[in-house]
Amino acid sequence: MIEAKNIYLSYDDNKYIIKKGNFTIKPKEFIFIGGNSGSGKSTLLKSFYGEIPLKHGSLKIEDQEVFGIKGKKLRKLRKDIGVIFQDYKLINEYTIEDNIMIPLKINGYSPEISKDQAKKLLAHVRLSHRAGYYPNELSGGEQQRVAVARALAHNPKIIIADEPTGNLDDYSAEVVWNLLKGANEQLGITVVVVTHRVPKNLGIKFRQLSIEDGIIYEVS
Repeated sequence: MIEAKNIYLSYDDNKYIIKKGNFTIKPKEFIFIGGNSGSGKSTLLKSFYGEIPLKHGSLKIEDQEVFGIKGKKLRKLRKDIGVIFQDYKLINEYTIEDNIMIPLKINGYSPEISKDQAKKLLAHVRLSHRAGYYPNELSGGEQQRVAVARALAHNPKIIIADEPTGNLDDYSAEVVWNLLKGANEQLGITVVVVTHRVPKNLGIKFRQLSIEDGIIYEVS
């Protein structure tokens, strides 16, 4: 599913954030990535969907080489990935139903199918009663549930989540973890999460990676 061999990541050529990154993530795994602030966790996630290019090494996702990827190949790769951000990144001018429909429209689904899928997902995250609301009319926890629904909308094979519960209260965080757990267990989606706090009693098998001084370690 995801295979990294000696990858190097940086924002300039003077300092590498990730050095000699080597790891493998198998299909249907649930992975946590930890490390101190500034260790490169978010940078690593962004490399998965081509937002930050690799400086050196090989990164394969679904057998697609990410190094140097662009254009049609990058767009095709992103069809297999759903992304959840800590700050939600919902479009305030769109209703939450329209926000969920965005990846469906980008991936060529018809308006009818897009709307039907959005309704199903709103019911799944228990927000059907707010379909016509705008993001700024929702709580942070509700907005993140919309973000999870949006990430699931186009039936991705991988979900990447960057601190998805970092701004949430305990109740909202539990709801989000349950949604991610369900995506993994029930839909067979590979889930990769950056977090400072691995939830207790998640109830499913998972692996942990950690980044320290640019090196990626497996946590036993």
